[in-house]
Amino acid sequence: MSGILSSSIARKVAMALSALFLIIFLLIHLAVNLTSLFSEDVFNKASHFMGTNPLIQFAMQPVLIFGVVFHFVMGFVLELKNKRSRNVKYVSYNGSASATWMSRNMAISGGVILIFIVIHFLDFWIPELNTKYVLGDMSGMHEGEFRYFAELQHKFMSPVKVGIYVIAFVLLALHLAHGFQSAFQSMGFNNKYSKCVKNLGTIYSIVVPLGFIIIALFHYFNH
Repeated sequence: MSGILSSSIARKVAMALSALFLIIFLLIHLAVNLTSLFSEDVFNKASHFMGTNPLIQFAMQPVLIFGVVFHFVMGFVLELKNKRSRNVKYVSYNGSASATWMSRNMAISGGVILIFIVIHFLDFWIPELNTKYVLGDMSGMHEGEFRYFAELQHKFMSPVKVGIYVIAFVLLALHLAHGFQSAFQSMGFNNKYSKCVKNLGTIYSIVVPLGFIIIALFHYFNH
């Protein structure tokens, strides 16, 4: 870790790799949750598989947690070093002259998203761990039926909670609008692919957060 933190290029590449990892995870997470819009049975079965499969639970899940923590820690480290660099090199720094508002405030949007992730973990992940590993109930059942769909609907009964989710995913869209393209640039994609990456990033940053917003609103209005 100290080797990564000591090199500017290595830090950016590590940040990009963690971002690409989380981008892929978001797609998988969205795909599973979208099934709740059209089939309670499919969602229950998919959720039970994801929640009980040993490979996912004991190999992929720890990697995901590490990826989330690493991405945000590295993001704040890069932001701190960039600010120190600007303070040393420039008497007057006009960030808006060469960068968008979002690119200059990735730490702010990232911080809000991090708070949301903590809330999301407390809301979904921690209770799930308690049910499975503390209470010892791996069945996924409640009163003879899978509990996942009912629990999802229950989570989105509160308009305040739904509002928090909507705001968080709007900020995620703005964060991704810059972060998606930035991650590919840090990985060495040259100008030949920049337009394609930019267009793909725009589509991703709109479609994925919008998908999560639709899920939250759907279950709020249909519980």
